[in-house]
Amino acid sequence: MGFKRRKFRGIWEVKELTQNTSCLSALHLLHSSQCSTTTTTTTTTFLPNLFNGGLTGKKGREDKPKPISKMAIPPPPHPPNPLIKNRLIRVFLTIFLSSFFFILGSFTVTTTYTSSSSSSSSSSSALLQRHSLHCSHPNVSTSPPLQFSSLHTLPLPLESNKPLDFFGFCSENFTNYCPCNDPTRENRFPVGKTFQKERHCPETGESTVSGPSAGRLTVYKKSQNWVSLEGDRLVFPGGGTSFRQGVKGYVEEMKKVLPLTSGSIRTVLDVGCGVASFGASLMDYNILTMSIAPRDKHVAQVQLALERGLPAMLGVLSTHRLPYPSRSFDMVHCSRCLVPWTKYDGMYLMEIDRVLHPGGYWVLSGPPINWKVTYKGNQSKARDFETEQISLEDLAKRLCWKKEAETGTIAVWRKPTNHIHCIQKLKLWKSTRLCVGSDPDASWYEKMETCITPLPNVTDIHAISGGALGKWPKRLMTTPPRIKSDRIKGITANTFNEDIKLWSKRVTHYRVILKSLSTGKYRNIMDMNAGIGSFAAALMKFPAWVMNVVPYNAKENTLGVVFERGLIGTYMDWCEPFSTYPRTYDLIHAYNLFSMYKDKCDIVDILLEMHRILRPHGSAIIRDHVDIIVKVKGITDKIRWNAKIFHSENGPFHPEKILLVDNADE
Repeated sequence: MGFKRRKFRGIWEVKELTQNTSCLSALHLLHSSQCSTTTTTTTTTFLPNLFNGGLTGKKGREDKPKPISKMAIPPPPHPPNPLIKNRLIRVFLTIFLSSFFFILGSFTVTTTYTSSSSSSSSSSSALLQRHSLHCSHPNVSTSPPLQFSSLHTLPLPLESNKPLDFFGFCSENFTNYCPCNDPTRENRFPVGKTFQKERHCPETGESTVSGPSAGRLTVYKKSQNWVSLEGDRLVFPGGGTSFRQGVKGYVEEMKKVLPLTSGSIRTVLDVGCGVASFGASLMDYNILTMSIAPRDKHVAQVQLALERGLPAMLGVLSTHRLPYPSRSFDMVHCSRCLVPWTKYDGMYLMEIDRVLHPGGYWVLSGPPINWKVTYKGNQSKARDFETEQISLEDLAKRLCWKKEAETGTIAVWRKPTNHIHCIQKLKLWKSTRLCVGSDPDASWYEKMETCITPLPNVTDIHAISGGALGKWPKRLMTTPPRIKSDRIKGITANTFNEDIKLWSKRVTHYRVILKSLSTGKYRNIMDMNAGIGSFAAALMKFPAWVMNVVPYNAKENTLGVVFERGLIGTYMDWCEPFSTYPRTYDLIHAYNLFSMYKDKCDIVDILLEMHRILRPHGSAIIRDHVDIIVKVKGITDKIRWNAKIFHSENGPFHPEKILLVDNADE
């Protein structure tokens, strides 16, 4: 702050320069000048007698100014009060004054409110209504309470009163229709390597019809003790071609050469599963079996497996890889599955090697195993099967497998835990090579290769490639090796544990809005966008199993993590139909699926596919952004689903909402 002064017409002018500062100064106090909040020039005019005693006459009289010499300097202005200038004191003074006037104002408002309450009950009632008061003692005069309720929320969409244009019903020949596994279209494709039985999805608008009734299975398999019809019920004795005396006796025999009760075998792939009696029996040992078979002349064996509440899907060893990542299963089983294991340079057994976990087991029963006993009286067949078994033994050796046992009709091989020795052997044999350049986990429409899928490198001969898995059930909540080794971008041990907590919280909320979730009503459950499988893990307390589907084009390939946790699943492109029969799942869960696919294909097609595979009186939980949910709700109404939108456990302010489809009352 500075002052300039000059004499003008006998009057002294003092110019005060201020810049964004307080107006409290000695001069302002003397002359009651105004504050300025910007850089200004304030001119304060002093009569000469302020400095030289020039104004000494009466009021309204002005004396002439006394002459001042050229060198005369007027006295300096009054210095500012140091107390006022002190910043700390000014702060305390401001606080004191603010508090004082606040208390004074509160006292005035309270007094006014009390007096108005006592003077007029009607005006008091109006005031209460205006302020939305909820008092426990209405006769007591008091100040209005503070309101902490939400004044702004994200409202749920209102129900539309517009008439709906419902989707029409398909004709009866679509009752058991499997779009990508339609036997009526098989003659359009080459028969080599059973290519005609692979997935072949119809083009848009292509006309197709379904196959014959599933009831024919009871006729085809009557002699093999698979399934029988008793009245209006299907009965599964647990028999089959290789275990005519029952599957339990078969598993008991297998238990002598395999550690079925140790918890080290949790996930099993059953190739050529029939009606999944083998997988059903393994559930007694807490072993989860993925049963696969093609749709053939038996028509509905996979459908019956799913109707029994067992994990199954349509699948076949042909030209493309099975839709599972590498190192997925602890055991692979084949009982008279009719797979030509030694043909095509051993390509099918190499595919089994790809999906088998290091140290995992391959179990084969039926021909050519035990050919000496089975075909003792038929020399021609005996020689053929002898040759076949020799070729099979040689192929297993070239895969670096070790034969663990052969008892009765069962033979067991074991995959090595790493490839340290195998690499050395392959250099000598030169008949089999390691695959180079291909992603071992990529298996959605990926061609099979006649090479051995290499295991992750290790330096210790006793180490397990890719990392050791814990025993069941500990492995479910243990950080999987793929996460420990940082193979999944953005997922760490920390985020893994947080994901478990998150989905536990979400499933708790699902139980609130879907009461039947806790009753055991839902057995076959599908998670259409499973992530790392924490939704399935949160359901482990219920008598259910979950098909964990990971879209092949998801941001991160997490299906390997799902299998390492002791769960099962598959890859999928939801722009295509799923490899299953209609009406095979009790509950479908879709998290952020429609956000993922909104620019890839028509979400109407996805919803119609969900409608195809959902059982009557089944339920669906669709979790997504509110904009997507509103759009999906409009489509589900046209499908005639009983759907309702709910807030998520995050509350009304969060944009993520839940569309619950509950057809239980329909």
